[in-house]
Amino acid sequence: MTIQESLASQFHSTVNMLTQAVEQCPEPLWLAAPGQSPNHTWHLAYHTLFYIHFYLSPSDSAFIFWPQHRPEYNYLGSIPWKPGYKPTIDQPYTREEILQYAQFVHEEIDRRTATFDPEAPSGFSWLPFNQLGVMLYNLRHAAHHTGQIIERLRTQAGIGIPWTR
Repeated sequence: MTIQESLASQFHSTVNMLTQAVEQCPEPLWLAAPGQSPNHTWHLAYHTLFYIHFYLSPSDSAFIFWPQHRPEYNYLGSIPWKPGYKPTIDQPYTREEILQYAQFVHEEIDRRTATFDPEAPSGFSWLPFNQLGVMLYNLRHAAHHTGQIIERLRTQAGIGIPWTR
């Protein structure tokens, strides 16, 4: 198995676990920001998929938004270069929209991992490593937020999501 195939497999597994969580999330929890989190579950799911998609691009300038993207909805809090400004995120994505985005991201995973050069520069000025480093950074970020959503399901609704290889 090549590094490209290995990365594709791990990205697909991560998106599959996120998809399972989205599919099983009860509607009240889907629309909630439980506990001390300011972020709704649907928003965490969108954020996770957005950044998988974003960091699969060879660079920030080459990134093409998903057609249903809403400006600034990818941010979970303040926008880093606009101190004190927090975007208005007031129209939830539906479960079906998020599942459509997950399918779109699966296609992007296959397209991008097949052609990426592990030694090429990151393409993102704020990430000081090569493309392999970006892929690993991207997987770590996706796993972090997928885990947050899965923990919400377990603690708030008693729903467990099985591990996917």
